[in-house]
Amino acid sequence: MKFFLGTHLAGWLATEAVPLFISDRRLRERKNLPRARVEWCLDSGGFTEVSQHGRYQTSPAEYAERVQMYADSIGLLEWAAPQDWMCEPFVIEKTGLTIVEHQRRTVENVLTLRKIAPRLPFIPVIQGWSVDDYRRCVGFYKSAGINLSKEKTVGVGSVCRRQGTIAGERIFRMLKMDFGLNLHGFGIKTQAFNLYGSLLKSADSLAWSF
Repeated sequence: MKFFLGTHLAGWLATEAVPLFISDRRLRERKNLPRARVEWCLDSGGFTEVSQHGRYQTSPAEYAERVQMYADSIGLLEWAAPQDWMCEPFVIEKTGLTIVEHQRRTVENVLTLRKIAPRLPFIPVIQGWSVDDYRRCVGFYKSAGINLSKEKTVGVGSVCRRQGTIAGERIFRMLKMDFGLNLHGFGIKTQAFNLYGSLLKSADSLAWSF
């Protein structure tokens, strides 16, 4: 399993020797971009965007344009998260939409980004809240023509705040055992590693920086 150290310090891309995980919200504030010396992944900043504003303030075309700039200027971009829609209860309450609609928008965004910029490494992210929700989201991708079992990396969203729980373990175990996916866990800490670290291809956590 590869671990990406989450950081809000974009300058680390040019100085550190461990894989890094950085948000678009941090990089887009910079006038000058560092040149990476190590592979890294890009977070769309979706949790902040959707939980605070109830939507994305950046269009898929604008986001894809920035990701292209990062790939060219910074280099060594392993993958970028899409503009996915989280399904935590308080986020659902904020948007006033259903979990199914959040899942539909997530899948639609992956398709849109890949159509706009087919050479950029946008990964699919599975969203949901219950085990059945995540299973349904896999089906949405299948209906859209994306076979998740063929993907190099598949992110699992809306688990950060319960990543060390039995509920979190059941979600990851179902996705791995039933579908054989190469899973990335967002915001994974020690307790989660002990529960289901062996099921993950990769993970990240900003907490480890502190």
